[in-house]
Amino acid sequence: MMQQGGFLNGLASTLASSVREGHSPGDQLLDLLPVAVYTTDTEGIIMQYNRAAAVLWGREPVIGQEVWCGSFKILQTDGNELPLDTCPMAVCLKEQRPVNGEEIIVVRPDGSARHVAPHPQPIFDATGRMTGAINMLVDITDLKRTELALRESEAQYRSLAVSLEKQVVTKMEELEKSEERYHKMIEEVEDYAIILLSKEGIIQNWNKGAQKIKGYKEKEIVGKSFEEFYLPDDRQRGLPLQLLRQATEQGKAVHEGWRRRKDGSAFWGSIVLTALHDDQNKVIAFSKVTRDLTERKLAEDQLKAYLAQLEFQNKELEAFVYAASHDMKEPLRKIRTYNGYIAENTAHQLDPKSREYLNRAVKAAERMQQILEDLLVYAITTLNAEGHHEVDLHEIIQEIAFFHAEELEQKNIRLETGKLMPLRAVPFQVKQLLFNLINNSIKYKHPARDGVIKIESKVVKGYAIKGEEADPHKAYYKLQVTDNGIGFDPRFSQKIFELFQRLDNLVEAKGTGIGLAICKKIVQHHKGFIQATGIPGEGASFTIYLPQD
Repeated sequence: MMQQGGFLNGLASTLASSVREGHSPGDQLLDLLPVAVYTTDTEGIIMQYNRAAAVLWGREPVIGQEVWCGSFKILQTDGNELPLDTCPMAVCLKEQRPVNGEEIIVVRPDGSARHVAPHPQPIFDATGRMTGAINMLVDITDLKRTELALRESEAQYRSLAVSLEKQVVTKMEELEKSEERYHKMIEEVEDYAIILLSKEGIIQNWNKGAQKIKGYKEKEIVGKSFEEFYLPDDRQRGLPLQLLRQATEQGKAVHEGWRRRKDGSAFWGSIVLTALHDDQNKVIAFSKVTRDLTERKLAEDQLKAYLAQLEFQNKELEAFVYAASHDMKEPLRKIRTYNGYIAENTAHQLDPKSREYLNRAVKAAERMQQILEDLLVYAITTLNAEGHHEVDLHEIIQEIAFFHAEELEQKNIRLETGKLMPLRAVPFQVKQLLFNLINNSIKYKHPARDGVIKIESKVVKGYAIKGEEADPHKAYYKLQVTDNGIGFDPRFSQKIFELFQRLDNLVEAKGTGIGLAICKKIVQHHKGFIQATGIPGEGASFTIYLPQD
């Protein structure tokens, strides 16, 4: 303020001298000032002002005619109007002294307001007579806004600090309650043994679940090594310490095995051992959660025993079917031979009815032989399941085409194959699979058109197989056999793979209902999938997916 007063005194002296000598100071000095400055005579009439003053007022006053307050409204900082005779400029003119006035608010003609700090100073001539005054108006509006924003920000900060302090207190209280509830929960859990181990494996605490599962009371076991729960053989081979090392290195160790209770009895325990770390990521302790899964283990073992027994009985049954079918072939062959001899020998005089019955017996024997042949194939599918080898499908299809050459020519059926990729499978079973599918297409050819059987293959990922529980990451060999035969109702797409189920009851379709069942069994043996789609009167398609390890 002293610097501003000194500056204004010097400025006033310069202006007074200029006025006295008849010079105009406006263009030469006032307009160079960045703050609003104006001069008045002793009556307060504006004699000079600069551009900054006009901008501050929001208008251009008429020099020599308007008093310094003009049409402006001047307010106090509290918003109340300030009497003109108490304004800093009025006091300066009246008392002929500088006035470092406090903040006022100037309301401009457009209604906008500016916060101003006025600094009026009287002007004296050489004789010491006051000739007027000069006033510097410092616009502090932006400063006030900054101060207000700062105060508001400070108030918000203080409010936030108080709020955060309350939240911290609340959270601490909640944490204490939560920690208390957590410990209560751990203590009360009965289905799981939840214990804390030191980094050396020494038991630190004991809950109800641990007592229920392991039989020890807290005072009997706390302070002892968790190796107490392991069988002698496991302790001898160092299993407990191995689990601690694994949890230390990997963060967690999971294991299932037989454990020992206090009374010496064994239970099947599933344990999860988790390493606990400090802020420097050093292992300071372990949590150990154990669950008693004895009932599940016994059930699984019993199920495995049942499955092994079922598999054994199934193999015995298949062996019996094979032996029975094989043994029945010889007497059936003799029946066919004798009936055929009688039927074909024209010397035998048979009445029409007897010959009809004889022909029926011949056909029944033929059908029985075909059923026995198919049953033998069905049984041998498992009995002769040799290892997996690379299979060339082109060679197999050529062999099947040669076998059916006469029938394919007579029925006007052609086989179409694209580039068939080799696959790894059981060669005998793949040959039987394709033989049955092609044979099925031949049997169910549409009588009104030439037959076409297409065989295609490619490799797909498991995620692309719809409707099956395929491994999404594994590769599968996709083999597709499609024909334009009589087709079938889509409702029977699963039923046709059952034993003795035929696609249709047409007289021309001579099948035993075993061929597609054999196909399904072969695919299942390869842990694959088989799907059938058909449209009545248009054709059928069989798609096989075999996993490629």
